[in-house]
Amino acid sequence: MSVASWDIEFDGLIKRFGERTILNGISFRVARGEIIFILGTSGTGKSVLLKTLTGLLRADAGRVLVQGQDLTYLQEEAYLDVRRKCGMVFQHPALFDSLTIEENIAFGLQRHLGLSLEAARPRVRECLDLVHLDYDELAELLPAQISYGMQKRVSLARTLAVQPQILLFDEPTTGLDPVTTKQINRLILELSRKLQTTSMVVSHDMDCALEIADRIIVLDQGRIIEQGRVDEVKKSPVPLVQDFLAEALAGHAETTSSDSGGGRP
Repeated sequence: MSVASWDIEFDGLIKRFGERTILNGISFRVARGEIIFILGTSGTGKSVLLKTLTGLLRADAGRVLVQGQDLTYLQEEAYLDVRRKCGMVFQHPALFDSLTIEENIAFGLQRHLGLSLEAARPRVRECLDLVHLDYDELAELLPAQISYGMQKRVSLARTLAVQPQILLFDEPTTGLDPVTTKQINRLILELSRKLQTTSMVVSHDMDCALEIADRIIVLDQGRIIEQGRVDEVKKSPVPLVQDFLAEALAGHAETTSSDSGGGRP
């Protein structure tokens, strides 16, 4: 595969906080249009990895490249172009409480492109439609007036508004019930294919990864302990991967039982 085909590259990435090494020599590439899942338990550096892409954190050693551009020595002001390419969907919706749904989604268009709210409106409507929400029903509401799951989708719509080429998801299904979790997972898959974006998803949800990932990378103690396509990871002998798979299988069985009325008299 040519260099131009790689949207994201990590080469020997090391990140420390004090004496603690969070990422210890991480190397992998993400192909253009690929959906890649970064799995691991809490504190394994999954979110830190995403933040090194957008300059929110700087690596102590190694290289990070976005579409062939080396970010290693990039000055802060030069990160603006990188951040326009990379749309970040955070763990929590992080919507502005005092702004309407329409104003929240239009925020980036107004700030970065200088559009008026009226000029941004067609794009706001389009982005709400992409995440299967109705503009006429929601535009004038405040975030507190809609469900948490809908807030997550509005947050995604806001990220899509500026047309990023790379989507970064930090624990996108945290705090959601199983039904809404599946909706968000399928939405990530649908949008990645429809908009032809590269998607990097940080999660501890193996069930989600098995459903929509092109490839899975498993981190433990700052290192990659397993990686491959879904069918390859399913055969992994690594104990932590086996634990994730067992949890996903148990959760699937529980959901199936619930859906079929299992356990009811």
